[in-house]
Amino acid sequence: MHYYRYSNPEISCWYKYLLFSYNIIFWLAGVAFLAAGLWAWSEKGVLSDLTKVTGLHGFDPVVLVLVVGGVMFILGFAGCVGALRENICLLKFFCGAIVLIFTLELAAAVLAFLFQDWVRDRFKEFFENNIKSYRDDIDLQNLIDSLQKINHCCGAQGPDDWDLNIYFNCSTESKSREKCGVPFSCCVPDPAQKVVNTQCGYDIRAQKKNQWDNLIFTKGCIPALEAWLPRNIYIVAGAFIAISLLQIFGIFLARSLISDIEVVKAGHLF
Repeated sequence: MHYYRYSNPEISCWYKYLLFSYNIIFWLAGVAFLAAGLWAWSEKGVLSDLTKVTGLHGFDPVVLVLVVGGVMFILGFAGCVGALRENICLLKFFCGAIVLIFTLELAAAVLAFLFQDWVRDRFKEFFENNIKSYRDDIDLQNLIDSLQKINHCCGAQGPDDWDLNIYFNCSTESKSREKCGVPFSCCVPDPAQKVVNTQCGYDIRAQKKNQWDNLIFTKGCIPALEAWLPRNIYIVAGAFIAISLLQIFGIFLARSLISDIEVVKAGHLF
């Protein structure tokens, strides 16, 4: 009995279908993000009036959802089709994009560590701009409220930052009922209250500052986040490492599949 060994190179099914499975998850997640973002925009009437996109001076969280969803959708689609069709161009696009994203993430982490004062100033400026637009967009409002409630903070550096908002400003010209107050998310929660009192921050800053401690959070969100990071450095580092390993695994699968395809194509030429 004679045994024959096939010397012709073949494309690994493991690399091919692992890469396809890897990307189908990203593609479906991208579809979900895009659907959620478009639904949120439709609820705010943005899809019927695109001028509302430029009308908001603060940060619209929905834009971030749409951008992330768009990137995941494009990369997932390119990876899926590239793997199934064994298309080198799509696979190289996918691999190059992941390498670029990984490099940008690494550079951002290093620069944030080296230039902490600059990052703090930019975040303070960013937070203050969003305080000014707090009442302009419901998603932005919910984002700031969540940030303040989770971190037990108020304003960028403190409650007085809410003077930047025309509704909470303490100026004598203001006719707002929220004048000299803070959002309800700044209030120290009362365990006895089962229903959130959205008016708990009214007129708080008109009182003496030594009375604030029992009523509202007096620490700014920037100092609160700076205190939170050292306590949770292992969680942050673990999340960064996990994301990096997933990206490196995707790059490895794409490069391996590209190499197999190139070897097979080269073999067919001879």
